[in-house]
Amino acid sequence: MDVLVTGATGRLGRRLVPHLQDAGHRVRQMSRRGTGPGGVRGDLATGRDLGHALAGAEVVVHAASDPRGNPWEVDVAGTRRLVEAVDRDRLRHLVYVSIVGIDRVPLSYYRAKYAAEQVLLASRLPITLVRITQFHEFADELLETARRGPLLPVPMGWRVQPVDVDDAAAHLAAAAAAEPDGGVVEFGGPEEHSVADLARTWAAVRAPTARVLSTPVPGRLGAALRDGAALPGRGGRGRRTWADYLAGSSSPA
Repeated sequence: MDVLVTGATGRLGRRLVPHLQDAGHRVRQMSRRGTGPGGVRGDLATGRDLGHALAGAEVVVHAASDPRGNPWEVDVAGTRRLVEAVDRDRLRHLVYVSIVGIDRVPLSYYRAKYAAEQVLLASRLPITLVRITQFHEFADELLETARRGPLLPVPMGWRVQPVDVDDAAAHLAAAAAAEPDGGVVEFGGPEEHSVADLARTWAAVRAPTARVLSTPVPGRLGAALRDGAALPGRGGRGRRTWADYLAGSSSPA
């Protein structure tokens, strides 16, 4: 199939493209600059070149996002622009990469991702919304950032289920080739952890002298994550554990 990947130069997109190519698909990689083999230019924030980038695409894997910038412009308005630009006569499947817990975790970025899902659900396109838990690499980076010398403060009681980014990429490649689900499916890591346990495993590998300090976090965000809002309730599971990831990778810092 002719597959277009938005966000192809991001952490997930870079792992996803080889899985799609290995499955025999023709893959175009959309980014604002459109550089590199298979690169095509398209800008979700402005709509520039989207029609050209999407022309002829049978499958679109929409992995682009802007968590550190303006997700309401890129994730929400950009998804609306994408819906308007797709070739409806050609499109067989649009797979949207979302996050487990976006309907339960009170963060502005999550609210934007949830709004983008609503755009797609209202589009009458053949869609699958794939909500994925946080990647191992992201958790690794957060813990490195949180460490303060000999102390590693972490939220008390928060529950997470991180997943390997390559496991997620393989799952998305398979989902893209399948029939559209028409709604939400979830994908998470193989094991549930408290953030404190996650941090202790991390410290044993990355910072053996650090001491993990669990700190209560009040408010709606803390309550949601203690209640399991970030945990997948159904769907597939990856195979690579957090311990496997730490044993096989160097620090991202």
